[in-house]
Amino acid sequence: MTTLPRPAAALSADEARRIALKAQGFIGAPDRRSGVRGVLRHLGAVQLDTISVLARSHELIPYARLGRVGRRTVEAAYWQDAHAFEYWSHAACILPIEEWPHFAFRRRAYRDRPHWNHDLPDGAYDQVIKQLRSEGPLTATELGGAKKTSEWWDWSGTKVAVERALMYGEVVCVERRGWKRVYDLAERAVPGALLHDELDDTECLRRLVRLAGQSLGVGTRADIADYHRLKGEQVDAVIADSGLVPVEVEGWGKPAWADPAALAAPPRGRHRTTLLSPFDSLIWDRARTERIFGFTHRLEAYVPKPKRVYGYYAMPVLAGGRLVGRVDPAREAGGVLVARQVTLDGPKAVPAVAEALVEAASWVDCTTVRVERVDAPELREPLMKEVTRFLIAALR
Repeated sequence: MTTLPRPAAALSADEARRIALKAQGFIGAPDRRSGVRGVLRHLGAVQLDTISVLARSHELIPYARLGRVGRRTVEAAYWQDAHAFEYWSHAACILPIEEWPHFAFRRRAYRDRPHWNHDLPDGAYDQVIKQLRSEGPLTATELGGAKKTSEWWDWSGTKVAVERALMYGEVVCVERRGWKRVYDLAERAVPGALLHDELDDTECLRRLVRLAGQSLGVGTRADIADYHRLKGEQVDAVIADSGLVPVEVEGWGKPAWADPAALAAPPRGRHRTTLLSPFDSLIWDRARTERIFGFTHRLEAYVPKPKRVYGYYAMPVLAGGRLVGRVDPAREAGGVLVARQVTLDGPKAVPAVAEALVEAASWVDCTTVRVERVDAPELREPLMKEVTRFLIAALR
């Protein structure tokens, strides 16, 4: 039986919530000098996803923290100057390039993996490496085709080979072009000082656990493991030497660990009001979101339409350090942001949701906001009045 260390501090549920918000960049003035790259380093991982409603999720992440940063600026900040790479972390994520050595444990695990979902045709791997060396960077299509048929899972031999090389670390995704991965050899894409697998698994895991704790501010074993999709026993093996400190959080009912720097500097400053991507690291762990915010959120994009409760891509609204509602957005020609469905946590949420809608509309170059459905019909008119007020203010 493992004996847990004595907690270094006792936190109220509210203190833990504020620590988490600050750690994720939602309390205090935005650090505009470090910009998108600063957000990436601060979070340690930005999840990618195919769905684009307002914008793709990796664009929404810095927007939620910095405000109206240009979308082209976001893409350039991620990919230019070998600043980042894409790899498997919480899911497919953009990661700071300096963390390349710390994913050596995962690259080794992939190399030792005995079973794969796709067979690798003879000679395909060597051919992909040869072609990238002479012609890269290239997409899978440019390498010879990504699919054998129109089915999403029916990869070509070329696609199987280049994805295997990506997992092994011989190939790197250096950008997304029209949502297609652009591949290049790691020897060209990763700075020489970082291009190694010299760190053993323990050192890799220690670093990632520490980074997860810093990015979360405070979290349970499961929270910390989920951030980079580690196993619980991997967290257990290194957490005592990670630099995180044990804490007790009111109402959590489970041991937790915190970043000591977060405990030493109580969160102060302005709270951000914004729409959140469902894949934002503040809320991507649904159990943690419910524990911290008392807010149950599920992505319903893959739920049959008649069974959806909040909408296809319901985006939580963050205001005053709370999740106060949801908006299922869409865009129409003519510069119209459509709120297909709005869910409000009571009348007090109306101004915040209106503010978040208008700012998001401005960011994606929409000049009009149309609200189609509000879960509480009596709040539709007050919401539209607030939307109009914010739109007028934005034009001044």
